[in-house]
Amino acid sequence: MNVIETNNLTKTYGKSRGIDDISFSVKEGEIFGFIGPNGAGKSTTIRTLLSLIYPTSGSAKIFGKDVSEYGPEIKKEIGYLPSEVFYYDNMKVIDLLKYSASFYKKNCNKRIDYLANTMNLDLNKKIDDLSFGNKKKVGIVQGLLHEPKLIILDEPTSGLDPLMQQKFFDLLEEENKKGATILFSSHILTEVQKLCDRVAIIKEGKIVKLENMSTLKENTYKKFKIEMLSKLHKDYFNIAGVNKLKLKGNTVNFIYKGDINAVMKKISSIEISNIWIEEPDLEEIFMHYYSEEE
Repeated sequence: MNVIETNNLTKTYGKSRGIDDISFSVKEGEIFGFIGPNGAGKSTTIRTLLSLIYPTSGSAKIFGKDVSEYGPEIKKEIGYLPSEVFYYDNMKVIDLLKYSASFYKKNCNKRIDYLANTMNLDLNKKIDDLSFGNKKKVGIVQGLLHEPKLIILDEPTSGLDPLMQQKFFDLLEEENKKGATILFSSHILTEVQKLCDRVAIIKEGKIVKLENMSTLKENTYKKFKIEMLSKLHKDYFNIAGVNKLKLKGNTVNFIYKGDINAVMKKISSIEISNIWIEEPDLEEIFMHYYSEEE
């Protein structure tokens, strides 16, 4: 079953671009990555899904229900963390969280304590005394306190230190194991790489790639670094599939896509002292899709 389904979702703001013809689905129990640089259309897509704004054309469904028609009903089962969090300053953290919990008609006190403890959040502080990172923690607890079936995260880790980021990821994996579906929007590609099963890459309001994380990594480049016993002419590796070649002294670096046997034949004909072959990280894959589109 698909928890999220968008069909040709489009949102325009006068002459300026929002999102254009966005179609993707997120399966139940999946952690789905939604990546692209700032301004690519990630937040616009999410706000449309949450019926905070309405599409110009196209449609979106969550739990099989149209988001524009059933918005309030759907939202009871969604936990949302926006990229920027704003609160009533003179409230205590605990009062704000209890106020949020009151909308869900269930006792969330134990859950609030557990989440605050996990994220190292002081419930008795006033919100205006909190740092940006601690305000983000309030947003995380607020988004998860009712144990939502769908968790939507928009750039969730900005402001969190590395230790808290890891605790947050552990928390998300815990929720996912319990059955929650997660849409994780980010421009920090290593985060998406750690967590997600599938990923959609968005550029200038359009989805340019929708792929399984494993396929995305397999079907792209391999990184080569070779240390040779003697210098080579830079044209030696001038074969189809070799990109970004750098020759410095006796060391050559390049990225390769294609039949691995072809490049290995080339390498076997020279004397080498060392070789490294690595998977590219998502950052490099991402830049490849962006430059390929251009």
